[in-house]
Amino acid sequence: MNGDIRGIVLLAATVLTGLMAGIYFAFSVAVMPGLGQSDDRTFVEAMQRINVAIQNGWFGLAFGGALVLGLVAAFQHRYGEGRPALAWIVAGVVLYVVSLLITMGLSVPLNNQLAEAGSPGGIHDLAAVRARFEATWVHWNVARTLVTTASLVCLVWAIRVARGVGRA
Repeated sequence: MNGDIRGIVLLAATVLTGLMAGIYFAFSVAVMPGLGQSDDRTFVEAMQRINVAIQNGWFGLAFGGALVLGLVAAFQHRYGEGRPALAWIVAGVVLYVVSLLITMGLSVPLNNQLAEAGSPGGIHDLAAVRARFEATWVHWNVARTLVTTASLVCLVWAIRVARGVGRA
């Protein structure tokens, strides 16, 4: 990559997408299996706290920045020497949008339902609250992990294709 702005934007989009894939992957292979072995109260309380803690600037930067920079990279590669990488960038952006749709349409509503259940100490049937949340959330987190990882692969391949034509 020769350091021009197109290459920097594509690289930044790729890194942010990789961070998001990594977050989802960590939940899939460590956080949720670990919490899955805990009692209902611990599970509900931990997920409620995680869902609050993750709403921070660093997460927001990666979550939204991956999309914004992916779109900018696609725009920058639409003509000339960058064009061969465009299809891979677009594929990466489309796959990332799918992960956003899963997050906003399924994961966030489940997180909100868990929050609305109230403090674990005041929930009468923690097992039912957990049951309504856990299996569905885990299933869709695996889906967004796979989709976001596929997005990352497309963007990495776009960098390779862009380098093959001498410019990113």
